[in-house]
Amino acid sequence: MIPLLVCDDSNMARKQLIRALPADWPVSISQAANGQEALAAIRQGLGQVMLLDLTMPVMDGYQTLAALREEGLQSRVVVVSGDVQEEAVRRVKELGALAFLKKPADPEALRATLAELGLLDLAPAAPADAPPAANPQQAVLDSLKVNFRDALREVTNVAMGRAAALLAKVLGVFVQLPVPQVNLFEVSELHMALNDAQRGQRLSAACQGFIGDGIAGEALLLFHDAEVSDVARLLKWQPRDDSETSEMLLDLASILIGACLSGIAEQIDVRFSQGHPMLLGQHASIERLIHLNQKRWKKTLAVEISYSLEGDHIHFDLLLLFTEDSVRRLTHKINYLMS
Repeated sequence: MIPLLVCDDSNMARKQLIRALPADWPVSISQAANGQEALAAIRQGLGQVMLLDLTMPVMDGYQTLAALREEGLQSRVVVVSGDVQEEAVRRVKELGALAFLKKPADPEALRATLAELGLLDLAPAAPADAPPAANPQQAVLDSLKVNFRDALREVTNVAMGRAAALLAKVLGVFVQLPVPQVNLFEVSELHMALNDAQRGQRLSAACQGFIGDGIAGEALLLFHDAEVSDVARLLKWQPRDDSETSEMLLDLASILIGACLSGIAEQIDVRFSQGHPMLLGQHASIERLIHLNQKRWKKTLAVEISYSLEGDHIHFDLLLLFTEDSVRRLTHKINYLMS
């Protein structure tokens, strides 16, 4: 049996990946939720082959690959990630990864990659008269419990990676990705969370409504005013007035929000109709923005993504706010993915 290590912070992602493994591949499967756990497992001989995520807490995939090299640990690594930026692929291969697959891994693409790398041939051949081996994946799959929050976080993780790849091309930068946060907020809690996150900074915000298949909400993209000139520089845009600045911000919002919503819609098999992005306010504090729009924000399922650009003091906070009425339908769609 080949010691296979699946490293991802999401139970949902690990379940999808283990389900995609070739059923006839004789592996003993271990799991890790971050790079630190993965290194400990590899030191114990549990990771001759490792399928590795990039965006994780504690120690991410890049740090894990660097640590493997530094310690001289032997593991044949295939990265499976939602961060599909061209620079991400280049970096992981430079750090020693053998291949890169995008999430969610397609079973045929995974088998082809494993075969091309010779990883399917690592185990000794079974004797001709040996009985058929049991599917090694099924017991692990049965033990993996996935809750709604974890599943939605993973769906968002894949979607935000696609949006980041598009943003990276537009701005010519490398986008650093966080682990998305998923919370069900009362309106007062949402206000407090936003206030705490921004700490009085001056903001401009773009909003874009979406609806489809019983799921509706608004995407809110927050720009920090102090960083707008740096964004313009990356875009090679020189706004002459507030009107042109607004146009620039709306274009950027359309890219990020549109790509993220499209990624989510594709995974849960819905088709979102999107409104035109609108500026909620410019040069306003978050308190003012909340006051102007509090009637639209009641109890909400909030998904928070904070993009930052490497080498620049620029970040965007993207909030996907699903209406309370949408939660049941969204839960149904997510449950179908988990089954």
